Amino acid sequence: MNTLARCLFFAAMLVGQATASSLVDGAWLAKSLESPEVLVLDASPRPMHNRAHIPGAVPVDVMQFMLASFSGRDVQPQDLEPMYQAAGIDAGRRIVIYDQGGTWFAPRLFFQLAYHGFPAEKMAILDGGLAKWQADGRPVTKDATPAPKPGTFKVARVNEQLRTRPAELVAASGERKANALVDAMGVDNHYGAGAFGRGGHIPHALSMPAEDFYNADKTFKSPDEIRRMASIMGIRPDQQVHAHCGGGGAAAVPYFALKHLAGHDKVKLSIESQMGWLQDDRELPYWTYGAPSMMRDAEWLPAWGGRMMRMYGVSKVSVVDVRPPAAYAQGHVPFALNVPADTFRAHAGDPKKMAELLGASGVNPTHEAVIVSGGGVTKDAALAYLALERLGQKKVSIFMDSFDSVEALDKMARANFGLTREATLVGKPTKPTDMAVAPVNYVPSVREDLIAGSKPAGAHPRVYIASGTASPRRAVDGKFVHVPYTELLKADGTPKAAKDIWAVLSKAGVPRYAEIVLFADDPAEAAVNYFVMRLMGFPDVKVLAI
Repeated sequence: MNTLARCLFFAAMLVGQATASSLVDGAWLAKSLESPEVLVLDASPRPMHNRAHIPGAVPVDVMQFMLASFSGRDVQPQDLEPMYQAAGIDAGRRIVIYDQGGTWFAPRLFFQLAYHGFPAEKMAILDGGLAKWQADGRPVTKDATPAPKPGTFKVARVNEQLRTRPAELVAASGERKANALVDAMGVDNHYGAGAFGRGGHIPHALSMPAEDFYNADKTFKSPDEIRRMASIMGIRPDQQVHAHCGGGGAAAVPYFALKHLAGHDKVKLSIESQMGWLQDDRELPYWTYGAPSMMRDAEWLPAWGGRMMRMYGVSKVSVVDVRPPAAYAQGHVPFALNVPADTFRAHAGDPKKMAELLGASGVNPTHEAVIVSGGGVTKDAALAYLALERLGQKKVSIFMDSFDSVEALDKMARANFGLTREATLVGKPTKPTDMAVAPVNYVPSVREDLIAGSKPAGAHPRVYIASGTASPRRAVDGKFVHVPYTELLKADGTPKAAKDIWAVLSKAGVPRYAEIVLFADDPAEAAVNYFVMRLMGFPDVKVLAI
């Protein structure tokens, strides 16, 4: 093909909806199969390719490239050139990659080529893969594709800006403002039922399984829908996105969808992913809940809220005991401040008054407020949790251990933190042994975003969750599902395992890419589910205004 013809061909490729992006449709590819300027690569596993493939498609073993790119190996990028060239790859051709449809093989090969310097603008993925191609009645064959003319592509550079190295992933997990970690594994695995003998996820990772980016016909969701999904998960365009999965395969789907379809410029893929994280000699933390620090226990509280830390001014903990005054007087944890649940109920609609009472009680808004109810996530504890969150408390958690638990009492006793009847003094201590905290001017920073109005505030769909043990008398205008709060807790008041909570929510039909609004005839029951949904990491959770 002469130079003019080549220019006209590529100009034609840039015209039309399918060819102006990193996706092409079957109609376009069917017209382009005979062109010498187009190279079609089948990234499906070889047995699938042998059963049926698009005529002329060249099979490529993606796993070979993945294993060669995994860190710790001696393979140099240039050593991969023979594999690329054997597939017929050279910079003068337009490459169209496909797989069976709705899976990660084609996006992973797309990433692999881009990482090793092949121009992304000269590549595209067949939208819907072989499944859509066949559903549209287009031909397939079992005949082996003749070996293509060797390509001339050389790895002149490696685009490191597309890859998240293990040390960077560790750093990004601790810096959430500038980074978003996208977990492409299944939701079951994310919450603890899964791979490597240790189900769960990297701390602060957002669950966006690879399958969520596809429609039922295995085509990719629209750019607008992908941007909406990212927005619900709290991903901003200015953040660095780190797509990861178990071993760097499925992560290619959110990598491709967010970067090349939704237009997020700052997207990387972690080749090592969770496998590298779990193999780290430091035994890095691995979570099942989305925010496990919302739960505190009898070992944590004495260490951070005990006398020694307070003596040196290091403790930044306000212990809020929500039991009735009579129960508090019978025995409470040292330095606990008694703010009964009835106080939170009485002033639920008056944040200013509630802040005054908290300040007078010694609750510091810049501290972590640990709510103690004597029985884990009781309705009283959850109501106080929601109220403090709404007031803008820096951090709020709930003490999980029961005062009826011999084990919990023993843990506290060993830390010289056993229950006491001595009331916490709010003010200047009169003697060195006084348990005293300073009064505070509690300046609230009221979060109205936690209270849902009658209509959705944004473009996201809204789903209501009826949270009481009985069907609610109160009607809502919209879709709702019933998840009694008792189904999410154990008998001792602690939350069930994350995987079990997810099983309940999934069975009830609770979506993840939606505005979740909790309601119940008793607001405290809605507050329990609010706590649990936040614990699970749901990003957009509210309660219905009373």
